[in-house]
Amino acid sequence: MDQWVYGVNDMPTVKVRNLKNEEVADLELSDAVFGAEFNEGLVHAAVKGYLAKARAGTVGTKTRGDVSGSGKKLWKQKGTGRARIASIRSPLWKGGGNVHGPQAKDWSHNLPKKMRRGALRSALSERLREGNVIVLDEFTLGQAKTKDFVGALGTLGLEGKTLIVDSHDNDNLLLASRNVKRAKITTSRSLNIYDLLYHEKLVLSRTAAEELSDMLDPKRRTGAHDDETDNAAAAAEENTTEEAA
Repeated sequence: MDQWVYGVNDMPTVKVRNLKNEEVADLELSDAVFGAEFNEGLVHAAVKGYLAKARAGTVGTKTRGDVSGSGKKLWKQKGTGRARIASIRSPLWKGGGNVHGPQAKDWSHNLPKKMRRGALRSALSERLREGNVIVLDEFTLGQAKTKDFVGALGTLGLEGKTLIVDSHDNDNLLLASRNVKRAKITTSRSLNIYDLLYHEKLVLSRTAAEELSDMLDPKRRTGAHDDETDNAAAAAEENTTEEAA
């Protein structure tokens, strides 16, 4: 694939390939989506927000009000020769409550929608400038065989961590890739900033590239479709969190 350089070409154009790694067509990508300048601060904020949302936040210790035990004073205050004590649930006693221990909390913070989409545009554009984006006419496998999937990756020269953006209706691709840890399948609506940066190579189907150009266009009017996209991305983040756990 010819590398596109920001500020030199008018429109980023990539070669569309088939699974035999043969060039079959040219595709012009949206300059607003795949030709944006790299904004390191924006990408950092998006990744930080994604990782914060992925935290379970379920850790928690019991205070003296949470542990079991009587609240009755064990012995009188004076005259016994022993240290004064008010309750068996005191942090000074074995089995008592914990003082200033960690408590369950929600670590997530909402990043504005425009910032999330801007970070995606920035990361996609940088991947394209690096020459790490491959656009396929379609990723169709005859059978749901892991061997066929790995063979296709080898033909395309994809040896490292690879993110493939296609449709979830492609059952053979989903089934064939499940046991390949270095590859992940997602959709254009479920694409997130963390996966874009974690994987070294980005493979887009022609349909996915066109969908991303439409969804991430900054001049596009927002509506119900955008809410569905954000909900799908949020669901993808939750699934990623569950898989990591």
